[in-house]
Amino acid sequence: MAPVEKAKKVAKSAKKGKKHPVNSYLKGGILRYSKAQMYKRRALYRLKDKKSPVVQKVKVPIKKVKKIGGPKNGGERTVFLNKSKATYPTKTFVKKRPSKANFSEHKRNTRRNLTPGTVLILLAGRHQGKRVVLLKVLASGLLLVTGPFALNSCPLRRVSQRYVIGTSSKVDLGAFKVPEHLNDAYFRRLKAKKDKKSGEADIFAAKKERFVPNEQRKKDQKEVDSALLKVIKAHPEGKFFAKYLQNMFALHSSQYPHRMRF
Repeated sequence: MAPVEKAKKVAKSAKKGKKHPVNSYLKGGILRYSKAQMYKRRALYRLKDKKSPVVQKVKVPIKKVKKIGGPKNGGERTVFLNKSKATYPTKTFVKKRPSKANFSEHKRNTRRNLTPGTVLILLAGRHQGKRVVLLKVLASGLLLVTGPFALNSCPLRRVSQRYVIGTSSKVDLGAFKVPEHLNDAYFRRLKAKKDKKSGEADIFAAKKERFVPNEQRKKDQKEVDSALLKVIKAHPEGKFFAKYLQNMFALHSSQYPHRMRF
């Protein structure tokens, strides 16, 4: 066993360390060794009288003689083998780079207190001031929340975490799992194609399209609401918790949000 260990040590010592630069700059941009010193250090004097063999390159023909018919054309003409381009682009061609840094592929960071089941206060939008329950964080970084609709008429919707206050009150969702089809694509609205305007009469005839939830949305809302209401009833303060979600959040005089604990 002893000779094997020695062999291993020899193998380790055989590894070369980092190479030091032959010459280096001192302060002020001055080289440590002069030209004469570097000539000596590199032993370039050995190559003084040695002459490297001259390798003759084979000349590749660029032009060729071409025979041309016709009595008045001279009979022969020298032509380039590789013809130059007739037209050149005005701008240099830019290669298409793969879009790695797409906004959709960015890493999403959410606040620590924004976990599923947390009660949030909405700060903007149609449902401003309402208390809602956070269901999950979507791939886009938006929060999926609901009232539930049966308590405060806030449906399933996406909200940015900037327009939300996270409270200390929570609901234990337990075994309830949000359906997988409730994602960003589910909330995307499809715009109807507009017909071309034929005259002035069409300006007054056109009406603004109102959003109307389809049957699938209504069905999903009922399923989520029924599961959430069961969880709220199971809460130790069930009756009061339901009223807490129904009440709107508002500030009165001499009430400062930066001094409050939510």
